[in-house]
Amino acid sequence: MEPYSLTMAVQRALKEASGGLPVARIRSMEEVVSQSTARSDFNTILLAAFAGASLLLAAVGVYGLIVFSVQQRQHEIGIRLALGVTPYQVRMMVVSQGMRLAAGGVLVGALSSLALARYLETLVYGVKPIDPAVMAASSLTLGLVAALASYTE
Repeated sequence: MEPYSLTMAVQRALKEASGGLPVARIRSMEEVVSQSTARSDFNTILLAAFAGASLLLAAVGVYGLIVFSVQQRQHEIGIRLALGVTPYQVRMMVVSQGMRLAAGGVLVGALSSLALARYLETLVYGVKPIDPAVMAASSLTLGLVAALASYTE
């Protein structure tokens, strides 16, 4: 049923019951709820945008750090290859060291976010402070970026 389909009948009934006073503003319940939650909806969208931007910056930073650390070891890798280590062994060494570095970063980040979760709960109404799906997705994303950076370099 259309929310405003009975507007004229309700206005007439209220005008008769109130002795002729006009009805000021008729709104649907959806409009009332939308207006009352507009600020928290904006805060949620803003926090989501900042979270996405921070994940992107973290991914770029992880990629750059891994690539830089591999490039710093270029001479060592060349010496290992000259001494008979296969390229596969060198690649696995670089990937395992990169993944250890990424796992440590993910662990520190997860513990930090758990510690700050209660504070974030006070900022936006209705947001769960600890969302396992978001934590897993961001950790997986950063882990995949680290693996990609380690493997390609």
